Amino acid sequence: MSKLYFRYGAMNSGKSTALLQAAFNYEERGQHVLLAKPLMDRKGDRRIVSRLGVERDIDFGIAPDDDLLSIFAAERQRVQRTTGHDVACLLVDEAQFLAEGQVDDLLRIAIELGVPVLAYGIRTDFQTVAFPGSRRLLEISHSLEELKTICRCGRKAMFNARRVGDRFVFDGDQVAIDTFEDVTYESLCGQCYLDESGGLLNRGRSKIGAFSYSSGPDPDFS
Repeated sequence: MSKLYFRYGAMNSGKSTALLQAAFNYEERGQHVLLAKPLMDRKGDRRIVSRLGVERDIDFGIAPDDDLLSIFAAERQRVQRTTGHDVACLLVDEAQFLAEGQVDDLLRIAIELGVPVLAYGIRTDFQTVAFPGSRRLLEISHSLEELKTICRCGRKAMFNARRVGDRFVFDGDQVAIDTFEDVTYESLCGQCYLDESGGLLNRGRSKIGAFSYSSGPDPDFS
């Protein structure tokens, strides 16, 4: 039986690089894959962009209200029609931005359609609150794998802290897309996160489903 895999990690843990490497491994063996990501992630537009400089176009984007099962079935038929081969794997980047029902569709793709699904994303936001898509992936995935990175102090990074300029902030919308020109994110260990937040976790509850837009550059959610 094919499985749903969730490979997660803090920012800067190489998730997009790992996804692109997995795609390369399949294709090196003559197999066909489909790459997708939520359209909510605007970094790279319709491309998956690795910090190492490797980029690749996605095969399809996923809007918040999309029927992911139907979209995948149509894309699978396209591959079968144009190549004469089936899809060997579906790879999804920035999976934390999926709706819970779309994560359920990933499980159906794996079990009912027999195509393995590799989903990559982060678990929690800058307030240590789980993204809905990540929470559902943690609940139903067959396999969970943590991709590790290190904090500035050398410990294992666990949390994603938001900066505005040179200041850490712990209040605001869960997803800040172009909110400020100088929004950045830093992966911190538990100790450094507590130090920067004044010893508090979940200082202000995230506004789930709230998004902010302006003319600044895209923040980095990889």
